[in-house]
Amino acid sequence: MTFSLDPKKVKKISTKYRKIVTDIPVPESIKIIQEIFKYESRSMHGQLPIVWNKAQDFTVSDYWGNQWIDFSSTIFVSNAGHGNQKIIDKINNTISKPLLHTYTYASKERSSYLKFLIENTPKNFEKAYLVSAGTEATEAAFKLMRLHGTKQGKRKNGIICIKGNWHGRTTGAQLMSDNENQRSWIGFDDKNIHHIRFPYPWLEGTTNPKKFLLDELESLKNKNEIDFKKDICGVMLETFQGWAGLFYPNEYIEAMAQFAKDNNLLVTFDEMQAGFGRTGKLFGYMHYNIVPDLICCGKGTTSSLPLSIVLGSKKIMDLPEIGSMSSTHSANPLSCVAGEENLKTIIEDGLIENSHKLGLFMHQELNKIKNKYSKYIKYVFGKGLIAGILFYDNEEPLSHLCSKICEIAMQNGLILVHTGRESIKVGPPLSISYEALKEGLQVLDEAIAESLND
Repeated sequence: MTFSLDPKKVKKISTKYRKIVTDIPVPESIKIIQEIFKYESRSMHGQLPIVWNKAQDFTVSDYWGNQWIDFSSTIFVSNAGHGNQKIIDKINNTISKPLLHTYTYASKERSSYLKFLIENTPKNFEKAYLVSAGTEATEAAFKLMRLHGTKQGKRKNGIICIKGNWHGRTTGAQLMSDNENQRSWIGFDDKNIHHIRFPYPWLEGTTNPKKFLLDELESLKNKNEIDFKKDICGVMLETFQGWAGLFYPNEYIEAMAQFAKDNNLLVTFDEMQAGFGRTGKLFGYMHYNIVPDLICCGKGTTSSLPLSIVLGSKKIMDLPEIGSMSSTHSANPLSCVAGEENLKTIIEDGLIENSHKLGLFMHQELNKIKNKYSKYIKYVFGKGLIAGILFYDNEEPLSHLCSKICEIAMQNGLILVHTGRESIKVGPPLSISYEALKEGLQVLDEAIAESLND
């Protein structure tokens, strides 16, 4: 859906956290948005028509006096809060040296961040690979799994992936993702990348998650004549289904980990949305009773500048030869200082605990909303400060209704995550206050009611 650029008279709002003082979209903002449309590829468009001027903590302001509570965290980036002053100070200190770029040459900033990162993440993660974008990280993990398979003497280096998961927009990442339309541009499928079904609760057989997985694997084995020990080198899992905030059943993941161990496969978690406190734990995979071989992190890594990470053991991370895996902007000093301060802030300022505590409240309130509109809201998924609300009329996905709710919420001072399908995502900065979270959830409730009555 493309949101309307016709300004609409809306009610004026003035609370501690929200201000709406103009028509929405703001008439003066239309020229800016249209210039972007004129000069930028349309693939980048489709978001709510707000021209951002400032973003501080958990609010976003435009140039014309409007202010929104942000339930998007710029799509789960600003975990430590927008414009976190500690992060800004570290970036400013580095800029003023000046030191803006180092390629892969050594810097104190890079050394300090790597040391702090490894010392403050689980001990099985001994080394890191730093890149710029999430899709670079999942591509790197893809390569590491296949390098490991080659070293182990695997014949085909197959990767098992999950239908409905999403891993990025580059070739390898999209081949591992399940959306056939979005990867059709590639012109081929990798016959050694295999997809099995996600255990959606509405599918037959998922009341026994372990059996569901084993049946899927058996079907895959028979259909493709696969010897798992010889033909498969790894498993790629999005920590939760990104579009829905839906976690796997624990029994499913435990069975997958045992299957991987039995067949000498690496287990990789794509933690782009789930990492750095978002789910009420440092990493989302910690909700499962397993230890992955690799994790890919991005989005909330710095709460600001581009930085993504692959974390793993020395044995796996040192498989590539010197110089064979690098990135021009890898370990950029500005991103490194932002990443270190972000992780310090998340740990030392209790943001993981805040995500857990406020997450319990948020999900409690979202389930009340679900019960209130039970004819249209079928599921609420997620953990911590991440949630997916799924809208259906009987079995019919209500993507248009979701878009309408996002638009009305915007008109009333709340930014929601517009997925373009039958879900609305909610993910405020982990620094949000109880009062602001409560107010935003009330606006969401009212936006649903207005959308249904429109």
